[in-house]
Amino acid sequence: MDIIFLSEVKVQTKLGVPEWERMTPQTIILDIEIGYDLSKACQSDDVNDTIDYGAVVNRVRETLQENSFQLVEALAEHICQLILKEFSALSVKIKVAKPGILPSLKALGVVIERSNNSVNM
Repeated sequence: MDIIFLSEVKVQTKLGVPEWERMTPQTIILDIEIGYDLSKACQSDDVNDTIDYGAVVNRVRETLQENSFQLVEALAEHICQLILKEFSALSVKIKVAKPGILPSLKALGVVIERSNNSVNM
């Protein structure tokens, strides 16, 4: 399987357990790896034979503006399912980092990986 990666995507969203933390959008950082068969795109040099990463970033930004989450885990799952369903990815691995949320801590977050159930891996 081939991988399309999007590194250090900065997005704004409302995220946090306390309600006051979800009142104002905050910046989170995403690293996204999308599993996809790129063999056709390698031969055709045509964007229609791959996943348009610009469209992925725009769709992720859009959904994070529309929704708020208490947990980074729920946010990561939401993005994985969106990419699997809307972009027909074979798999998605996402790292969600919430920077500077605690003193003396660069960031906190999660890494999750999901695959399309119809694909045997």
